[in-house]
Amino acid sequence: MLKLGAIDIGTNSMRMIIAKIEKGRIVESIKILKPTRMGEKVDQTSRLSKDAIDRNIKALNEFVNIACKEGVNKLPIIATSAVRDAKNKEIFIKRAEEEVGVKVDVITGEREAALGFMGVLKGINKDDENILVIDIGGGSTEFIFGNKEGIKFLCSLDMGAVRMTEKFVTTDPVSKKEVEDIQKAIADCMESMIDSLGKFQIDKIIGIGGTATTLAAISKKMKVYDKAMIHNTKLCHEKVKAILSDFLSKTLENRKKLDGLEEKRADIITAGTIILDKILTMLNVDDITISEYDNLEGLIFEQL
Repeated sequence: MLKLGAIDIGTNSMRMIIAKIEKGRIVESIKILKPTRMGEKVDQTSRLSKDAIDRNIKALNEFVNIACKEGVNKLPIIATSAVRDAKNKEIFIKRAEEEVGVKVDVITGEREAALGFMGVLKGINKDDENILVIDIGGGSTEFIFGNKEGIKFLCSLDMGAVRMTEKFVTTDPVSKKEVEDIQKAIADCMESMIDSLGKFQIDKIIGIGGTATTLAAISKKMKVYDKAMIHNTKLCHEKVKAILSDFLSKTLENRKKLDGLEEKRADIITAGTIILDKILTMLNVDDITISEYDNLEGLIFEQL
């Protein structure tokens, strides 16, 4: 059986998928995640810190060794927003090549969006709908509209859970003023894009990425993450608002105790949830479907 892998070096986390392929389909897969925070202070300094590079080289080496032991036939590696924005990205790329023996492909926001859309399409029950995929990452958020015939519109905006946290959040819990500042920044970012999306008939909105899947896990009070239970979950806007209200009433230490929330995501989940809440408000929609299939699956199907 063909075994393919892929690694995504994001702003908040590094993730890897290992998938068993049969007749052009994923019949079994595992995902591994490490919160490596590559984007630490990139928004302020435009540079990857030495600590962030060290953390990610260590994690990358671990992932590549796992893939080798699993007998993975191919292992493309992509880096997204944080590495893309950093002026010193070549230091990380060179160290990955020299110390781990791999090539890291720093992709554009548009390619990141296209991979996410490809992954989502393979994971939905109905492929005849016009879908809008929203991918809230650590450093950026992608919006991709299209259907099985292809992508009709895509946009990558510099607003993500890590970026907004580092830019605006200084209090614990997050203050009302900071919430308003984040909401205004999101609205300013999205203003022209909303007009463009208004030209399309959207049948379904699908959310991917750590913020979306975490909120689904919290809504189910999930003590142990189960991707099968998350995939194709419908999350209503009112539930997103209720979860956000709960976050805003809790300190970081109390958020860490919530079922469904990974401790190392607790510091950025409030900003991520504000982003999703504001997007749903500006799009004037009542719910979003959460997909476990994302750009990692997109990389797998691209190889096929």
